[in-house]
Amino acid sequence: MHRDRPPLQAQPTAAHLPPLVLDVDRMLDEFTRLPSRAEFRFDPRTPAVIAVEFLAERGPSLVWRFGRALLQGGLTAMSGCGDVRMWPGRADEQPSSWLLLETPELEALFELPTGPLAAWLDATYRIVPAEAELEGIDWDGFLHGLLDHPGAPPG
Repeated sequence: MHRDRPPLQAQPTAAHLPPLVLDVDRMLDEFTRLPSRAEFRFDPRTPAVIAVEFLAERGPSLVWRFGRALLQGGLTAMSGCGDVRMWPGRADEQPSSWLLLETPELEALFELPTGPLAAWLDATYRIVPAEAELEGIDWDGFLHGLLDHPGAPPG
C-alpha cells in the first residue's frame, strides 16, 4: 500500500448485519395471543427500507417492507399512518411496541420486544446513517419513469 493513499474500506453489505429474528405475538383479539416469529432484514443498498418476514407455522409466510424511520420512531412515539402504524407499549409493562398492519383484506396487530429491535435498528444506522440513506437514489431516472409510465409501479 502506498503511504499517500488511504487504506481500502469494504463497502457495507448485508453480511455486516445478520437478520434479526424476534418472537412476536399476534393479537387475535383483546385476550388471545398467537406466538409467531418475525425476521427483520436490512440491505445497505436500500437503507431506508426494512424487510420483515412474518414466519407462519403453517402456510406461507408474509413479507412487508417498512420505512426504517417508521420503525425507529415507533419505538418511542406514534409513527406511521395508513396501512402501517407503530407505537410504544405502556411504560409500566415489559418494553414492547405495537405494530399494526392494515389492508382491505387484513388487519394484524403484533407486539414486538423493544430492546432487541432498538439495538438492531441502531446497528443499521451505524452502517448507513439516516442522512446518507437517500444518497444512492437516481431521482432523475425515477421521475422519468413516472412521467413515461404514470400508472406503472416504479421499477
